[in-house]
Amino acid sequence: MDSKQMKDILVKRLSNEDRSFTFDKKKDQLRIESKQTKKGVTITLPGIIARWENEKEKAIDEMVYYIEEGLKAIDKDCSIEAESNKIYPVIRSTSFPIASNEEIPFITEDHTAETRIYFALDLGNTYRLIDEKIMQQENWTPQIIKEMALFNVRSLSTSMKKDSVAGNTFYFLNSNDGYDASRVLNDNFLKNMNESLEGTMAVAVPHQDVLIIADVVNETGYDILAQMTMSFFASGRVPITALSFLYEEGQLEPIFILGKNKKREK
Repeated sequence: MDSKQMKDILVKRLSNEDRSFTFDKKKDQLRIESKQTKKGVTITLPGIIARWENEKEKAIDEMVYYIEEGLKAIDKDCSIEAESNKIYPVIRSTSFPIASNEEIPFITEDHTAETRIYFALDLGNTYRLIDEKIMQQENWTPQIIKEMALFNVRSLSTSMKKDSVAGNTFYFLNSNDGYDASRVLNDNFLKNMNESLEGTMAVAVPHQDVLIIADVVNETGYDILAQMTMSFFASGRVPITALSFLYEEGQLEPIFILGKNKKREK
């Protein structure tokens, strides 16, 4: 399937009289927006096609749901003050836009060389990224938003599944609440995990709906983590990074894993 075919499928599934569609062939992107408000969402098609190759109709069904909920969120009147207990941090790649389609800057925080922190207002089935316009309407500051978000993320479950391969243990946090990768900002959780592991702790956030923690005891563990992270990255609805991180003294340091050799990013 190519981008034009995927575009045609999505347009057919999402069409109604209140929406317009714009296909950017050069960027392989489809934009869906409200004719009335001129607000909408832009999606990159190759990632959806990659998921379709493995999951077929399930991938399309999930993307249609994601887009529908995103459009509802854009139209919804959001109040931070009324929902302060529903503000959460979300992790994105550093290539993710730092402003909305209306060119209003999002509230962000530096994280690693590969990732950036955004802040979102949870709306139930989806969330809305907090921008300067929303912040100013409610007379908040970036610091207050950050403090509320980090407080709230610590309240989320950290229940994990685990698997052992070649002596290495891999833990997976996949609650599908939209904030699985965000748990990487729970410092106490990471610290407690590190203290309980036998080997070197490595962390991966390949997409927003999974957090991987690895207890690496041999070189094979790094190879397995690299393959696993790339697989999750390629199949994620909102990809973040295919790189993994070493956890050292409370900090995350990106690493390149090549064959049986590991090289830290300088």
